[in-house]
Amino acid sequence: MLVQSVRLSFASENTERAASILRELRDASRTEPGTMRFEVARVSEEPNVFLVWEEYRDDAALDAHIATEHYTRLVVNALKPLALELSIDIAFPI
Repeated sequence: MLVQSVRLSFASENTERAASILRELRDASRTEPGTMRFEVARVSEEPNVFLVWEEYRDDAALDAHIATEHYTRLVVNALKPLALELSIDIAFPI
């Protein structure tokens, strides 16, 4: 298993649009066979900041996720252009 943790921040005028895109991404990603868990949360003290917690069966499942149509449409073409900050950490359980 591998875990991907993503932190994204947006300008206040883009926050609700980002939330909508992230919900759509979450719902689509949860249908992928190698995705074990996909959660999206909003930071309570920073309402323009979102955290995404993803768990994949293996590297191949993460690669398959990145190759999906919804990843390209929602992450590459929609979220990344809106994001002020985007940081990604990939981790392995110990």
